[in-house]
Amino acid sequence: MSGASRHYVLAAGGTGGHLIPAFALATELERRGHHVALLTDARGAQLPGKPDFLPVHLIPAGRFGKNPLHWPRGIAAIREGRRMALRLFESFAPSAVVGFGGYPVFPALLAALAAKVPSVVHEQNAVLGRVNRLLARKVDAIATSYPDVARLSPRHAGKVHLVGNPVRAGVLALRDEPFPAFTADGLLRVLVTGGSQGARVMSEVVPDGLAMLPPALRQRLQVTQQCRPEDLETVRARYRGHDIPAELGTYFEDMAARLADAHLFIGRAGASTIAELTAVGRPAILVPLPIATDDHQAANTREIVRAGGARMIRQDKFTAKELAKQIQAMAQRPETLATAAHAAWNCGRPKAVEDLADLVESFGGTALMDVIRVDGGDGRAASGEFAAQGAARDMMR
Repeated sequence: MSGASRHYVLAAGGTGGHLIPAFALATELERRGHHVALLTDARGAQLPGKPDFLPVHLIPAGRFGKNPLHWPRGIAAIREGRRMALRLFESFAPSAVVGFGGYPVFPALLAALAAKVPSVVHEQNAVLGRVNRLLARKVDAIATSYPDVARLSPRHAGKVHLVGNPVRAGVLALRDEPFPAFTADGLLRVLVTGGSQGARVMSEVVPDGLAMLPPALRQRLQVTQQCRPEDLETVRARYRGHDIPAELGTYFEDMAARLADAHLFIGRAGASTIAELTAVGRPAILVPLPIATDDHQAANTREIVRAGGARMIRQDKFTAKELAKQIQAMAQRPETLATAAHAAWNCGRPKAVEDLADLVESFGGTALMDVIRVDGGDGRAASGEFAAQGAARDMMR
């Protein structure tokens, strides 16, 4: 879709999982001639990768813990965030507000409801997040990344749109590149990450697991692994002791290039990780974060595992022996790894950002409607699971 230049506000929590797709949508909307602003928290303002054109507005988010004594402070923060968002809407006049999950989305979407601005939420995971669950009945559209999303009520089926999870342009550009040649006597390049902080379990298990591979396979290994700073020297010593060449770092700026070269990925199952693996088509061994809310990382693995593009190992079963067993099953024959790569590729949704932008633009109205604001609300009361639900519902009325 195209048309008159419009204004859109994106709201996202301060993690890469929320902000990477928000940045991708901002870039696509700007490419289409629209103006975009971002609402986030202080942590989100510091995340690298923000497009230069994108202005950032910080709002208090407010969190509810299990202790009711903390609820008044959380409610006050949400109300203040709502007021700040409303002030932005008065000057920026958005055609729609798009939430990507995380606590800052709640006051931003409350403001959109109050101002009768159309609203969309995007869910990156295979389980609907808590904030999105609370807002699901009120928003105009729910964009999903997976065909099956747990905790999403069938009552909302009419407003659900499967678009996928937008990924960075540099990763998406690799989709049409062939899987790197993997032969019976060539290198086996393994990429290991543990999320933004580098999971300690990867440092403890992966070097010893790779060392347990048959000599013919172990001697062909070339490893790139992200580690926590405090784990670097220990992991380096382990690889040296196993005589396995490994490049270690706490952060790799050229992660897209390293993913392009990799034959096998080992790591967590965050939404952005899965989206990038399926965009490029890389086989994986996935170890979901066991403390992830609603076990959503395990849910994220279901589609790619079912397709044959990855294997999932629960962390309590993630031992060196089990890892070696799974790598052997995937990599002992070149065609097995290539087949898994193609299966992962088939799970990709490369048009996610275009489809999401089309959906957002569909609530943009006409140029005249941008001046004469129309009611995008449906007047229904909110429901959902959220700590201090009663207070939250009161704020949505």
